[in-house]
Amino acid sequence: MSLDESTPVTTPAPSAAPTVALIGGGPGAWDLITVRGMRRLQDADVILTDHLGPTSELDRLCDVTTKEVVDVSKLPYGRQVAQSRTNEMLVEYASAGKKVVRLKGGDPYVFGRGFEELQYLAEHGIACEVIPGVTSAISVPGAADVPITQRGVVHSFTVISGHLPPGHPSSLLDWDALAKTGSTLSIIMGVKNAGKIADALMSGGLPGSTPAAIIQEGTMDTQKSVRCTLGTLGDTMKSENIKPPAVYVVGAVAGLEVAPNA
Repeated sequence: MSLDESTPVTTPAPSAAPTVALIGGGPGAWDLITVRGMRRLQDADVILTDHLGPTSELDRLCDVTTKEVVDVSKLPYGRQVAQSRTNEMLVEYASAGKKVVRLKGGDPYVFGRGFEELQYLAEHGIACEVIPGVTSAISVPGAADVPITQRGVVHSFTVISGHLPPGHPSSLLDWDALAKTGSTLSIIMGVKNAGKIADALMSGGLPGSTPAAIIQEGTMDTQKSVRCTLGTLGDTMKSENIKPPAVYVVGAVAGLEVAPNA
């Protein structure tokens, strides 16, 4: 059977009552979660949380006194709950007949191990609904007046995980190639390695004068933003005492400014 323009194409609806909801909680501020994500939180019996997203303000999204909230955070360079244990808990709670929410920061598929959890649930016969979230890689720069793209300035952007330094044996990145793309580079999870990342990009041919912007705790009341250049990125991270979570942007868009009223 072939399809033509008159043939209706339908997408199967998700299960009316999925056992697990895998939710992207957004970049930090509690009210940047999706409406669908908030409704699943309200219906949940158990919520497994990360340290990012709206975790600290769950009580603004649902009645936490009626739910079991389990912290399975993986703190940068700190306390960690093994991913394997998180996977097991999802299955254990779901198998016990609980409505389970796995709440992640940002979007569950942007360096969030969401697909690993989906695969594990599928292997154990557990239905799962995936609810996308607002990724910090785009929204956090936007909250600091840094557009990821701009007409006439840049036609693409690249989202990069900076958790491994250039040259690390497990790194999958070609920094020389990234330096030559002409794209905006949005780097998350890269505070510790910012200086080495900047050096690698400059070694690849990206000028040290390229504008850069650093945004710490974006979308939160504690948001802090700093403008610098690629050449001063590493030193600025240290002098400004930048801590995770932070996003930094490298490219022409980081040098744009909002024109004041005449």
